[in-house]
Amino acid sequence: MALPDNASCGLPGEESGFPEIIELNVGGQVYITRYSTLTSVPDSLLWEMFSRKNVKTLARDSKGRFFVDRDGFLFRYILDYMRDQQLVLPDHFPERSRLQREAEYFILPELVKMLTPKISKQNSIGDDACQSDPEESSPNADTARNIASLGSMACSSLTPGVGSESRRSGFITIGYRGSYTLGRDSQTDAKFRRVARIMVCGKTSLAKEVFGDTLNESRDPDRPPERYTSRYYLKFTFLEQAFDKLADAGFHMVACNSTGTCAFAHDQTDDKIWTSYTEYVFYRE
Repeated sequence: MALPDNASCGLPGEESGFPEIIELNVGGQVYITRYSTLTSVPDSLLWEMFSRKNVKTLARDSKGRFFVDRDGFLFRYILDYMRDQQLVLPDHFPERSRLQREAEYFILPELVKMLTPKISKQNSIGDDACQSDPEESSPNADTARNIASLGSMACSSLTPGVGSESRRSGFITIGYRGSYTLGRDSQTDAKFRRVARIMVCGKTSLAKEVFGDTLNESRDPDRPPERYTSRYYLKFTFLEQAFDKLADAGFHMVACNSTGTCAFAHDQTDDKIWTSYTEYVFYRE
């Protein structure tokens, strides 16, 4: 049997059949890398797949690429780490815990250590610079938080039933995309109003305080309470219900804006469909 041309590129054995350049399909994302990169970390999952298993036993997609059923977006960081055993993440990386889970799956213990939250001297869990807000790293911010906590404790002792969390100020922005149909003369009431989804933007802790279980966190589940988000939305589509919850929590509307487009519903009628995107800004002192 003839040997492959790349038999001298560090292959585990003549019978393996792995090429020097390997195409991977990871969760629908295609990656192209060297064989030496995938086997650069001994005893890892990829090292096991491409050095101990036969090429014919690995799963492939319809185009013959080796298939791995994991998060295709986060695999880019796994592959970067395997190239030089260094971890480089973008600023304010929001999926650190998910990447740690991927590192555990691919059996990369050193990468898992790099991603594990560090315990500070005050016994509080803190990540590195890519997970913290810039203002939270200054001594003045720590002093201000301590003073604010003392003040809120005094207020709660003077006012029964009022806690520090309920007295924090801040903004919450409600945005929604809706549509409605107007009749021929445009003088009658709208035939219907449809709100596809109500988005919530603001500090995570405030959003959870106001909306509680009605807040859908599926698009941004790991965001810490002191971080801001623009990816949450509500499990209901009634604007009035959102406004009532904000009013009950002491928020007041301070600004709003809206943009809209118009199109004919059908060629045979004069009914017009208006589609608009509207934002309402609420504030609590």
